[in-house]
Amino acid sequence: MIQKTFSYFGRVLRPFSVLLLLLLFLIPPDVMALLPEKIAVLPFKIYMLKPMDHLVLGLQEMLTARLAKEGFDLINPATINKGELSKVKVSELDVARRMGKEKGVDWVIKGSLTQIGKKISLDLAIIPISTEKRPFSIFVVGDRIDKLDQVMERVAATATNRIKGVVQIDSISVQGNKRIETDAILAVIESQKGAKYDQDTLNKDLRSIYQMGFFEDVQIDTEESPGGKSVAFKVSEKPSIGKITLLGTKKIDQKDLVEVLGIKKYSIINMKVIKDSIERLKDHYHQKGYYHVEIKESLEDLPNNEVSLIYQIKEGDKAYIREIIFEGNVAFDDDDLKDLMETSEKGFFSFLTESGHLDKKKLEGDIFKIKSFYQNNGYIKARVGEPDISYKEDEGLIITVTINEGPQYAIGKVMLEGDLIKDVDELYQALKITKEKVYNREVIRSDTLSLSKIYSDEGYAFIDVSPDIKEDDKAHKVDITYKIVKGKKIRFERIIITGNDKTRDKVIRRELKVIEGGYFSGEKLKRSSQNLHRLGFFEEVEVNTKKGSSDEEMVLDIHVKERPTGMLSFGIGYSSAEHTIGTLQISQNNLFGRGQSLSAKASLSNKATRYTLSFTEPWLFDKPLSAGIDLYDWEYEYDEYIKDSTGGRLKLGFPLGLDFTRGSVIYTYDDADISDVLETASQIIKDMIGRNVTSSLTLGVSRDSRDRRFNAKKGSVNSFTVEYAGGFLGGDNYFTKCRARSAWFYPFFWDTAFSMQGKWGYINQRPGGELPVYEKFRLGGMNTVRGFRYGTVSPIDPATGDRIGGEKMMVYNIEFRFPI
Repeated sequence: MIQKTFSYFGRVLRPFSVLLLLLLFLIPPDVMALLPEKIAVLPFKIYMLKPMDHLVLGLQEMLTARLAKEGFDLINPATINKGELSKVKVSELDVARRMGKEKGVDWVIKGSLTQIGKKISLDLAIIPISTEKRPFSIFVVGDRIDKLDQVMERVAATATNRIKGVVQIDSISVQGNKRIETDAILAVIESQKGAKYDQDTLNKDLRSIYQMGFFEDVQIDTEESPGGKSVAFKVSEKPSIGKITLLGTKKIDQKDLVEVLGIKKYSIINMKVIKDSIERLKDHYHQKGYYHVEIKESLEDLPNNEVSLIYQIKEGDKAYIREIIFEGNVAFDDDDLKDLMETSEKGFFSFLTESGHLDKKKLEGDIFKIKSFYQNNGYIKARVGEPDISYKEDEGLIITVTINEGPQYAIGKVMLEGDLIKDVDELYQALKITKEKVYNREVIRSDTLSLSKIYSDEGYAFIDVSPDIKEDDKAHKVDITYKIVKGKKIRFERIIITGNDKTRDKVIRRELKVIEGGYFSGEKLKRSSQNLHRLGFFEEVEVNTKKGSSDEEMVLDIHVKERPTGMLSFGIGYSSAEHTIGTLQISQNNLFGRGQSLSAKASLSNKATRYTLSFTEPWLFDKPLSAGIDLYDWEYEYDEYIKDSTGGRLKLGFPLGLDFTRGSVIYTYDDADISDVLETASQIIKDMIGRNVTSSLTLGVSRDSRDRRFNAKKGSVNSFTVEYAGGFLGGDNYFTKCRARSAWFYPFFWDTAFSMQGKWGYINQRPGGELPVYEKFRLGGMNTVRGFRYGTVSPIDPATGDRIGGEKMMVYNIEFRFPI
């Protein structure tokens, strides 16, 4: 029954089969060509030092997937790898064609990956099954193995074009370039080797090369090649600048003008760049006041495709500001506003002071100052226009500034909102705007910083204080609300110190006011930086912060640049007190990187011989206790006698719990021998003949906030000491001496500074011992009263005229300090 059924269907379908064959023969060949090409991609060969067996099939699957996206019909790699076709070698062309034909494919692709050093090469051998087509190979080179995906994209695109018969670029070259590197030219074009040959893209590339500005002419030359089209970009380079000359310059140094040009020798000629350089030159001349300057350029040919660039300059006379005019100002007169400005009108001494000279950058800053001045005096809506600069022949420059003052705004309500970490009244104490009658932008900014400082010192490193200003245009008042977002409290996760090749970490860490695990503090960071500067061990100190391992942690990064701290010096000098002086000193202020100081000094002169040895430990037992010892042997020839003393000091310093404040205890033992006393000397001096032992204890307190211990620019130093000699300490001399000092330093311009200093002293003899003349006060010399020899300002014995010192002392100094 079943056999009869099949026989029946066979007789029915036979006519339809014949009809189907006839239809296939009737389909045009060009329509058949539209059917997708069938491709078999074989496993890859891998040539690498490091085993990469996974790429054998991995690259096969990558290329199969990439070609499938291009519309080809790809055989499943798993199917290929089960048969003999997967084992075919590239050299077995006939075998590959036969097996490919059996699989019904049109193309067989065999690939390999090779690595040499860091570079990789992806190679494909592409075999057509049809004997009418020739097999071909392609390869693409990549920089690194991690760019394998990009290399595969390029090799697949090239294979697609070749299989589809698309004309592609076989090679790209650049011809005619001598100065400009080929890689720099190829970097600006879109066309690439293996890409589709497209005339529109090549035309675009031609324009891109020309727009580089280095070439006078760019052409494209193409030739047929076995792999498609060979493309050559033929360029003709512009000449380079072999020489730059400025003619007519008399009033401005040529070195300054060459820097302003911005054009370097041997650069490629570019007329736009030259025109821009002329504008820069003119602007520079205008800045110097030469508004009549005329500048023209010219080119002269030189050998080797070079040119000489010549600037012809007519400088003209200098123009000065004759008048500054303000328009629209009512609240403040012209003189008030002119006092704010660096720019000024020409005056009688302009040849010395440069008054009347126009500097546009300074004028721009002056306009900002005027606007700030208005806003700091309640005129919140004041507008200051751009200055109008006009020039009148034989008169000079006239600057006109237009001002629209607007109404003056008074202070209304002042409020605090947001995250308040202290009592409102306490925070209000930090605000200065509450004491102002009118709006003042600078005071508001200062208040913002003051509030930020309070929060930052409590650990809130990222505090945000935003003043919200609400204007009442009817009442002419402003309400100010300081909105505070404290953020997270930040701890120091780590403190990293770098650059200290000699200085030990602990020497730096003990000067820091912050610790690992402690909370952030802006003020303590500032103090830490100041302490490191004051050590004198470093040329540079950089204190930076960066994010830690969490949002609540911060890393403190301290970088220092060490300076030499050891010194061997020898010198010869002259002073009015001691005449010729010779000194030899050996010192080390950072002994073994521990921060200790050791010095030995010898000083010889016509009147004195001094030998001193000193040692100081600034952190005794790693505590903020300083200890030191001085040993000395001095001989000094006074006018009336010779003093030969030997002795020493033991010193101890300690903090007192207040900023910059320390206490001190000093024990001094001095064994002095007085000899060669003149017969005509005062009886007070004669009474000292022989041995005089002083055993004293000095208690002191000092506050030193100077930014530097030497050559200070700001801060102050204040001290008070009481020295007690004799009594239970023994010795021949019994006295109490009080001394005080106050010195203040103020920074000034050009790295200079002012200082004011006062010194006071009082000494009193006690029963039981003597008060030698040399312990009393005598002034004179560079450290007290300049213009007088050392020790010559003193009370005298009316009987002999000898200087016998005073029991009270007071001296004031004002200094202007500048670097040499």
